[in-house]
Amino acid sequence: MPVLETLNRIVRRLALLGLLGLAAGAPPWPAARAQVAYVAGLEDVPLMAGLSPTGGNDVAFDSPQGRIVIVNTQGAVERPSVVAFYAASLSELGWDRIGDTAFRREGELLRLEFGQRGAQLTVRFALSPVH
Repeated sequence: MPVLETLNRIVRRLALLGLLGLAAGAPPWPAARAQVAYVAGLEDVPLMAGLSPTGGNDVAFDSPQGRIVIVNTQGAVERPSVVAFYAASLSELGWDRIGDTAFRREGELLRLEFGQRGAQLTVRFALSPVH
């Protein structure tokens, strides 16, 4: 009996946590978790929600010194939100922050460059070898 009571208590707590998460706006786990999109050509750099690839002037090639990738995105997002998102997410992926919008990992430098077109913020991801 004590084992069943313990299991029931655990199930009730998990159900309560799930309901609290739903009330707070979190998706129920695991089936409805949002799919993570990545920046094209940068297979482990997540694409922040609200940004979309522009498809224009992108570059990707390998050089003897390393790869060079430039990807342009845009969206109705705010620069401080983008900077905060990438500061948090890239550090979890092993990137060291070396400036406000620059990150370094394993001989590569990733820079975020910003521009504004009306209500749309443009974010350019520029990856190059560290010299």
